[in-house]
Amino acid sequence: MVKLEHITKVYMQGKMEVPVLTDINLHVAEGDYVAIMGPSGSGKTTLMNIIGLLDLPTQGTYILAGEDMNGKKENDLAEVRNHTIGFVFQQFNLLPKETALSNVALPLIYSGVPKKKREERARIALEKVGLGDRISFRPNQLSGGQQQRVAIARAMVTNPKVLLADEPTGALDTKAGEQIMELFQELHAEGVTIIMITHEEEVAECAQKIVMLRDGRILEERKGRGTVPEGAIK
Repeated sequence: MVKLEHITKVYMQGKMEVPVLTDINLHVAEGDYVAIMGPSGSGKTTLMNIIGLLDLPTQGTYILAGEDMNGKKENDLAEVRNHTIGFVFQQFNLLPKETALSNVALPLIYSGVPKKKREERARIALEKVGLGDRISFRPNQLSGGQQQRVAIARAMVTNPKVLLADEPTGALDTKAGEQIMELFQELHAEGVTIIMITHEEEVAECAQKIVMLRDGRILEERKGRGTVPEGAIK
């Protein structure tokens, strides 16, 4: 599903080259659940942005769902993002004046889905994350955990091939964090491919595979626990 070959990312600070990622090779098969873990400054957010087509590599090859992303124009990349990738962010990024239903339906507007169909799919997505009784609530009427569930429903409403989650429990308390990780387990069991960025060992262990980054390089890949035992997330 995701194939990165010899990915390098270099930023320019004036005339100075600053390498952020160096020779990254990563393969994520369809249905995998992978956590990318590393300390601050390890390059994990840059790697997530490249996988999510929000940034481009300086060198290397990126194959997404069998299609080479190199050389694509921004309009084409936006189309791929909208149909192939679902994003879940640490800070939820919900529209404060819109209801949960409207927030979840938003990506379907860009796909040209008619209003009635948008609302129907958004309602189903909210029911799937346990918020069928909160569709008319605005973000300030929801807890942090509920807002993240809305964000996950929004990410999944387009039926993406890959779900990218950037520190999905970072803004949540322990209980809400565990509930979100349990929801990810359910999505993974349904066949969703998940790539999650985290700096927390307990969160990373919920995945099948853990990729360790440091100083822009992959140090190791190892198996995760793949479950969310009670009290695992602190």
